[in-house]
Amino acid sequence: MSNNTIVIVAGEASGDILGAGLMRALLKQQPGLNFEGIGGSQMIALGFKSLVPIERLSVMGLVEVLGCLPELLLLRRRLIKRYTQQPPLAMVGIDAPDFNLVLETQLKASNIPTVHYVSPSVWAWREDRVFTVAKACHRVLALLPFELPYYDRHQIPATFVGHPLADVIPGVLTQTQARQDLQLKDQPVLALLPGSRAMEVKQLAPDFLVAAAILQTQNPNLQLVLAVANQQREQQLNALLQGHPHLKVTLVLGQSHLVLAAADAVLVASGTATLEALLFEKPMLVCYRLSPISYRLFKRKLKISFVSLPNLLAGEKIVEELLQDQVQPQLIADHLEVLLFNQVAAEKQRSQFANIHQQLACGADISAAEAVIEVIAEHGEDITRVGKT
Repeated sequence: MSNNTIVIVAGEASGDILGAGLMRALLKQQPGLNFEGIGGSQMIALGFKSLVPIERLSVMGLVEVLGCLPELLLLRRRLIKRYTQQPPLAMVGIDAPDFNLVLETQLKASNIPTVHYVSPSVWAWREDRVFTVAKACHRVLALLPFELPYYDRHQIPATFVGHPLADVIPGVLTQTQARQDLQLKDQPVLALLPGSRAMEVKQLAPDFLVAAAILQTQNPNLQLVLAVANQQREQQLNALLQGHPHLKVTLVLGQSHLVLAAADAVLVASGTATLEALLFEKPMLVCYRLSPISYRLFKRKLKISFVSLPNLLAGEKIVEELLQDQVQPQLIADHLEVLLFNQVAAEKQRSQFANIHQQLACGADISAAEAVIEVIAEHGEDITRVGKT
């Protein structure tokens, strides 16, 4: 391996976005840098060398992980061996804490600068992981402002960088343009975002579709737009739609931002998509469901009153959350009816979302790159001199 390589290990599609933004900002500082590890299509388009497909790390739920555990452990051992034998300039783990923190710990012990991008949810559950983070990395890059006090309390170096999505959403994309692009009428639009992972779609999409059918029966002019993360989810959702032959719905592959821009309200799985909906200032209903065993295990250690990012960022309940057994089609439909057709309720959410947006728009890609450069410099390297003789 050349001495100008930065290793990045991203855990899923949202990590691919963060990794690509970080790469662009670092390459502006030093065009001669190389990047490898595990990443997705956006990182690969910038010249990233992904040793395995990013999907190998995209596993949710405690029970679900068990089936993939041997493969994940083998992969991690392979990475540890590769990078301890051929040390890179630095290693940046993006999210995927159960995988990345152990990897970072091993590389840090070999005197390789390590950065963890996206704070593990120590504020939500398993706060004891803060000590694991301390052993694993030289710096934590936090996307959310309320995360820093947890690290300050334990004297762990952490930097709030803001969220990259807050810097680019909504951009120039307007609702009118989005509807034109999707060939939608100037009538109410409900966006359905059941998640990007197979298990999320399995757990949520059937109830999302039944709820959508209830709403469309009550409101025949309601347009339904279903955001599809990838071709695998497209096949999964098309199979489910065969059970709803009368449902009028538009499937949109790989363009969730276009779907959100077009919407009047959003039905969304808890996760990064809730932040995207917030940044587009779209009234939303958040749902989530795990397998019963996984949910019981998570609930025992859960320390917070909310699970969705809008509520966590606000520090209070500003969007409704339906979790586990609460995910019922009629209840979903009732909540969405209000968001779609009660302008006072919808405008209240939009105003709260706009305030949060301002807090998060901090030039995250550049801030993250500067933090990585600082960590590398603390270990005696100046990336502006890398590769020069």
